Amino acid sequence: MSVPEESSLIYDWNRARVDRRHRSVEFDDETLRDGLQSPSVRDPDIETKLRILHLMNDLGIHAADLGLPGASERQKQDVVRLAREIRDQGLAVFPNCAARTLISDIAPICDVADEVGIAIEASCFIGSSPIRQYAEDWDIDRMLRHTEKAVSYAVGRGLPVMYVTEDTTRAQPETIRRLYTAAIEAGAGRICVCDTVGHATPHGVTALLEFVHQVVADTGEAVKVDWHGHRDRALDIANTMAAIEAGADRVHATALGIGERSGNTPMDLLLVNCRLEGWIDNDLSKLGEYCRVVSKATGRPIPINYPVIGGDAFRTATGVHAAAVIKAQVKGDAWLADRIYSGVPASLVGKCQEIEVGPMSGTSNVVYWMRQHGVEPTDERVQVVLEAAKDADHVLSEGEIRHLLDD
Repeated sequence: MSVPEESSLIYDWNRARVDRRHRSVEFDDETLRDGLQSPSVRDPDIETKLRILHLMNDLGIHAADLGLPGASERQKQDVVRLAREIRDQGLAVFPNCAARTLISDIAPICDVADEVGIAIEASCFIGSSPIRQYAEDWDIDRMLRHTEKAVSYAVGRGLPVMYVTEDTTRAQPETIRRLYTAAIEAGAGRICVCDTVGHATPHGVTALLEFVHQVVADTGEAVKVDWHGHRDRALDIANTMAAIEAGADRVHATALGIGERSGNTPMDLLLVNCRLEGWIDNDLSKLGEYCRVVSKATGRPIPINYPVIGGDAFRTATGVHAAAVIKAQVKGDAWLADRIYSGVPASLVGKCQEIEVGPMSGTSNVVYWMRQHGVEPTDERVQVVLEAAKDADHVLSEGEIRHLLDD
């Protein structure tokens, strides 16, 4: 039997739409700022932050929020140390820092940039939705004054500026237009559309990004557009992918999706999805390390069933599934074995398919396990283990299987 072409083995409905856009996209990692706003995480020590920064660089992430230096002296010193690391080690990660549209928040970023001697983008944010305006007793004129003063100050001090409208997905079109236009006229080189409370759907993202791009076009300036999403409705990945297709130049995310409430778009899964879409070709072999370091440093455990990185992501004990993987391996086709029961190839992130033995297993599972562990799979041994597995209420550990074989 001839070996089929790999492209003939999977029909990809994801690429069936004729209007699907091929997009290049950049990533802004918010783990060390927005991610640390979660009430359930620890703020890592500076040495761990440096390690995370290097892993961002290794994964090909383009930019990182180093923190909000106006929040405290400790935060400012951490930002200084991280910025120096980028400078001294020649990292490709471009730094930015968060700030309210207040001089008192922006000035510390200017001080850090001057001290370290590198450009740091000021991410100046202000709420934009009617509900936020009502709660804060803001009117549009006051918001415009804050915007113009903040952006002009940052630009005057030599900082590149990303102007961020919080809660953009619930803001009125005219408010969005006036705020972005004012920021661009004051010198902002980038604007950021935010789904701050995870309100949007993919259709809403598309409509909003189309509107925002028209606002930018009307200014006549070459301004880039970012997308920042949250996962309150579990639409974070879908929304961010929609934003990329709608023309977002850069998208924001955090490791493991850590962040306020239900969290942010997870950077790890976003990178995997963009790689599978063919939008990037980043080396993701250190993705697991990136997630594990952040997990340990922040005290946020990785769920066992977390996609791609979780312990069960490429692990099966089901007889039918295991048999299919084993048959593919018998054919000597690693490509096939890595995809027959997996929408994400394990090799993409430096992992491999794992076959265990449990109540739903068949003979193939036991034979495979024994061969992988240097045990001769005689009929008698296989039967002993299989019978025990069928009577168990869990996947058998290596110790349990070896105990059965020793009896």
